[in-house]
Formats: sequence, structure tokens, C-alpha cells
Amino acid sequence: MSETRDRVAAQVRETPGIHFNGLVRALDLAPGQVQYHLGRLRSADSIAEQRLYGRTHYYPPSYDEWERRALALLSRETASDVVAALLDEGTARPSAVAERVGIARSTLEWHLDRLVEQDLVRKERDARNRVTLALARPEETARLLRRATPSLPGRLVDRFTRLIDHLLEE
Repeated sequence: MSETRDRVAAQVRETPGIHFNGLVRALDLAPGQVQYHLGRLRSADSIAEQRLYGRTHYYPPSYDEWERRALALLSRETASDVVAALLDEGTARPSAVAERVGIARSTLEWHLDRLVEQDLVRKERDARNRVTLALARPEETARLLRRATPSLPGRLVDRFTRLIDHLLEE
């Protein structure tokens, strides 16, 4: 294996769930180089890829499909904050989670739609049809949350969204 391919594979192992642009930035390589080596690594089954919500993320092949989808979502700061709040509370009402994370309910719902769709969070309804949130797989999610690394651009987008939420509140 070439030195560059080894670097690409090592970066994927170090930051599972990294997306293409993240690899280009982290390795300081031309996009064409990264694309070529990713293709060779995929052909050799040395890495796995997961396309989710307009982005392709890369993983060591040992991660199963649920883990890959979960890490892709947990690489967003706001989604990981929502999951962390649910890990702390066990179950919580959406309004309590939104307040704890410091986001608008509409922003929370945007993230919840994806977290529910990918089976990280469950929405449970009581007899009065009130929603309570809970993690679908708390132990596995906690383990993955420790591995997730939000990217700088992702953190900036999430923090900008929070800023707008706070400005619109006032």
C-alpha cells in the first residue's frame, strides 16, 4: 500500500464517520488524490462508506450499518448534545431537551427527525398523547458518542443556528 493510502486509511480509523471534505482538510491532499485512494481502499474492503443526508462518510469496515449511521449523525454538535441530554436524563420531554441544549423547538425537531429515522431516539406517547423522548439503544449510543468528533465546519453551522434561534426568541 502506498504511503498516501496508508495516511487516508489511518485518518478513517482515527476519525470514523469523517466525510470527504474532512479527509481533504485533515490530510492536506488534493481532492483527486483522496478520491483515488478512497476508491482503492473501498475496492480492497479496507474501508466502508455510508451515504446519509447528502454526505458520504467513511469508516473502518468493523462498524455495522447502524453504527455508521449513528456516527454520521453524532458528528453534528447539536445532535450529539441532544443525545447527551437524553443519556443524562433517561427520558425527557422535547421542550426540556430544547431548553437544556439551548435551541428552538423547530431546530430540535429537525434533528429529532433524523435521530428517530436512524433509530437512535424513540418518541413515546403517553395516554394524553404527550411525547417523551428516549434513546433506542443507550449503551451503544453512549459508546459511539465518545467516538464522535464534530468537525469545525459542522460546529460553526450548529452554533450559527443556535445564535439565530436565540436572536429570534428575543
